[in-house]
Formats: sequence, structure tokens, C-alpha cells
Amino acid sequence: MGGSHQPGPQPARRLGSLAWRALLAASLTAVVMALAIRAHEAEDPDSRTCAAVGTWLDPATTATLATDQLTAALARRPVVLLGEAHDNAEHHRWQLHTLAALHGRNPNMVLGFESFPRRVQPVLDRWVNGELDAKAFLEAVDWPAVWGFDPALYLPLFHFARQNRVPMIALNVERELVSRVRREGWAAIPAGEREGLSNPAPASTAYRESLVEIYLFEQSHAPAGAAPDDPHAPAEEVDDPHAPAEEGDDPHAAESEAEAPPDEPDVASVMDSEEFARFVEAQLTWDRAMAEALAAARRRQPVALVVGIIGRGHIEHRYGIPHQLADLGIPDAAVLLPVDREAVCDGPAADLADAVFVIEPTGRLVATAPKARLGVLVATTDDGVRVANVMEGSVAEATAIEVDDIVVSAAGAPVAKVGELVEIVQRQAPGTWLPLVIRRDGEEIEVVAKFPTSFETPQ
Repeated sequence: MGGSHQPGPQPARRLGSLAWRALLAASLTAVVMALAIRAHEAEDPDSRTCAAVGTWLDPATTATLATDQLTAALARRPVVLLGEAHDNAEHHRWQLHTLAALHGRNPNMVLGFESFPRRVQPVLDRWVNGELDAKAFLEAVDWPAVWGFDPALYLPLFHFARQNRVPMIALNVERELVSRVRREGWAAIPAGEREGLSNPAPASTAYRESLVEIYLFEQSHAPAGAAPDDPHAPAEEVDDPHAPAEEGDDPHAAESEAEAPPDEPDVASVMDSEEFARFVEAQLTWDRAMAEALAAARRRQPVALVVGIIGRGHIEHRYGIPHQLADLGIPDAAVLLPVDREAVCDGPAADLADAVFVIEPTGRLVATAPKARLGVLVATTDDGVRVANVMEGSVAEATAIEVDDIVVSAAGAPVAKVGELVEIVQRQAPGTWLPLVIRRDGEEIEVVAKFPTSFETPQ
């Protein structure tokens, strides 16, 4: 009978042994997979998980910030600045959702836009009051001329203000003022012709050092004396710094991609030059104008949360608008920026902003459809739209367009402003021909710009 009990436990022991072996095999498999994943991540920087998309971080420590606590703290600030690259759709989506979160905490809000000069303020008021539809609103502010980037990027923000009856304010001044500062210097502009602006606070050494890189980039990509007045805009439309990037460039590309020209200029000599001094003064004019408009809105409504929708180059590191706001008595404006996940992995500058929001890498997002590009630098002058430079290998070069040509008409429509020309060009489909009338040496010449059968997607 004792032998009859011996077989009983054996199946249990065999099952236990099989289970242990299976567990060991699974564990080894998991280790191998983990090592493979780590090896893949080492080969593919884009796969790194330094921070999850959709999280807020403190750039000084890269610590994750609790969204509810951060939003509650921001809603108590006098001014919150939301930075952007003007043509980045993901940046504008982030701005919209951040606005909604802040509005939920403090519905007493004022929304300021860099995109509008102060003269169109009555139109903004009519829009918020529901007196204009979107088409009439864009026409009334002359969107192609005052800003020109794809309005679809900004309309959700405009509709948010309208739907919630949040006052919209125009932060900018006329470009001609900044153009004069760039040409003549701030001191040469009579006080009565400064659109009410006070003297800007001097730029810090760090700000000047950051601006010299952009200045050198522009000098190497634009004809002499023809760089745009806003150093954070692309060298696409001379003296019209906020016209749309006809070449499909990011208006802040110069900030992140500036490279020294081949001849390696003497940076110290450049920074001591009068031309660079005027360049800095032009930038300070933009910064001061927007800071004064934001500060004035806060003074009118002392308990309101004033939010600015502004190009990131004006607020990064607190160099531009935040510096001017501090000079105006508002030292605690909050600076918020969206950052690609790769930038977080590389480590953002500790003083970049008060907080950064991690977004999907821009290169992985679906790009907007590429548009036709003529390949010229142009400026609105008293004579019309003047060609300041022709890009090598461009449609314009193939069309025999020359520097100093005046574009009289395009597709049969008269052209008097840069925005009008850009709008017509960007409507062209791949493979189409665009008739142009050019005035050269007092004579009008008809030419035809022939666009390629496909357009490159903007990078």
C-alpha cells in the first residue's frame, strides 16, 4: 500500500517543473526584448521616451508639473504669454487647449494677438461682438497684408474669443515705424511719430548675443540693406516681415537653424556696428509695442488674465516682451512654450520658459499641403511691389525676373501690396502657368511663370 501512494505527487512535481521552466523562458524572452528595445532606442533617437507627449515640464529641472496645479497658478498671473512658430499647426492646437484650461480657471480674460496692428482694433471688437462672419472679418482686417499666414491656423483661436466673448486686442504697430527704426535708428524718429511708444528698455547682453546670430543669418540670405525688420521673420518679403512665408519656411527658422556664413565674420565688430544697433532697436520696437499693449490691457482690467498669442522669438528666455513688461511694472508675466519631444531629450535651456508643454515631433505630424513658391524677396514700395532678390534655381529665376522689377499684375489682377502677390502665387496648382506683368526701366513686360508639376513639402 505504501507503494500505491508514490505516483500521486509526481504529476504535481512535473507540472511545477514545467511551469518554472516556462516562467524562466518568459523571463529570458522579456530580458532579450528589453535589450533589443534599448538597442533600437540607442539607434533611433526619435524613439526615446524622455518625456511623454502631453505633459508639462519645468525646463530648469525637467520635472513633470501637475496640470491642474500649474493651470491654477497661471490663472493668477497678470500676463501669460503663449509662444508659437506662426505656421506650426500643433503649436496653435496647444494654444487653444491652454486657453480653454486658463479660461476655465479665470473667465475674466483678455486675448492679445501679435498678428494685428492697432489700427484694426475696431474690427476685432466687431468680431467678438458677433457682427462679422469669418470671411468678412478676414477681409476687414486685410489678413493677407497684416499677417498672411494660413488663417485656418488662427481661426480656432478667434472663434474661441468670439464664442466666449473674450476681448481681443491688437498688440502690434505699423510696419513702417519699425522700418524707419531699422533705417534711421530709434532716436531719429520724432516722438510724435512713434505711435505713442515710450523708450524701450535696453536689450540685455544675452539678448544681443542671440540677435547677432539671426542678424548674420539674414545678412547671408538677403541682399545688402534688404533684410526684414523683424529678425524673427523669414527673409522672404523685405520690409514686410509678417507676410506669409512664400518659400514655405518657418518664420522662426532663423532662430534655430542660423549658421555662420562661410567667411566667418568678426562677431565683435558686427555687434559694435551701427547697422546692428539699428537692427536691435527695431526688434526692441516690436517687443516694446506688444508689451505696452499687454500692460495697458492689464491696467484697464486689473483683475483680468491677459494672454498673448505671440511668436516664440519675442518671449524665449524672457529676453524680449517679458523684459519690457518688467520695465513697465509687470515682472511676473508667465512664459509658456511648446517643445518637441526630441528637444526635451536633448535638454531644453533651463531659462527657456516658466513651463514647456511636450508635443509630438513636428516632423511626424501631417504637414499642410505645400504651396506654390515664386522664389523672390519682395517689398511694398511707393511704386508697387518691388523685387529685392531672386532665389537661385527658383521659378522667378527661370522666368527671367530681375532685381528691382516692379510686379504690376499677376493672373490679370493688379498687384499693389506684397500680400496680394503672395495670395495669387499660393493659389497656383502644380504644373500651372502664371502670367505676370513686370515694369522694368519704365517699360511693362509680360512674362509667364511656369510652376513645377509638384511642390516640395515645407520642412
